[in-house]
Amino acid sequence: MKAFPVAQATRFTLRESVAGHVRGAIGDGSLPAGTHLAEVELSDSLGVSRATLREALRQLQQEGLLTQDTRGRLTVREVTAAEIDDIFEVRLNLESLAVQRLCSRPDRTEEVAELRRKLDRLKLETGLAEDLDADLDLHGAICKLAGNEILYSAWHSISGLIRITMIAAGAQPARENLSYERHAPIVDLIEAGDADAALAYLRDHMTSAGENLVARMGEAAA
Repeated sequence: MKAFPVAQATRFTLRESVAGHVRGAIGDGSLPAGTHLAEVELSDSLGVSRATLREALRQLQQEGLLTQDTRGRLTVREVTAAEIDDIFEVRLNLESLAVQRLCSRPDRTEEVAELRRKLDRLKLETGLAEDLDADLDLHGAICKLAGNEILYSAWHSISGLIRITMIAAGAQPARENLSYERHAPIVDLIEAGDADAALAYLRDHMTSAGENLVARMGEAAA
């Protein structure tokens, strides 16, 4: 029996470890959109019980990474071009509010230092799943550091969908949107406190990323 392309779970609690490995396999394309997750094969590959696997998969379903059909089978979520547009619209509004709040602070020293630490992870260019984690870590930090827990909770609730949209067109388009150079101006403008310029750049950042993904999905389907 061919094993799923997911490494043996060894760290943290079993459920968290399994969820992390499957999440990473989705993020790097090893488990592409539309893949049906067979419990027996996946639990054997990970070396965990089916009960533990079900708990982990339930978590990933709550994150929006997996969908369940009428027969209860779980599949890696597929997104449409329209859904990508919708998700990026919501992202833009949430992150714009966060950027405005950060820029309005008289002293942003600690927040900017934290954002630069997150930003530096994008220089490493390790693996696609890791780079995607770094991207989401930075954008999530912008929302968290804004100091509005409802805002951050709303962003975090769609972070799984954000992850799926970023890889919807494949590895190369995802990498094009994950570069350090594309993200550095966001932090620079927050540091400068220039809300108008920061919001304008963020809008262009989000719009170009979404349009690139939709265009590449169209090319792949042609």
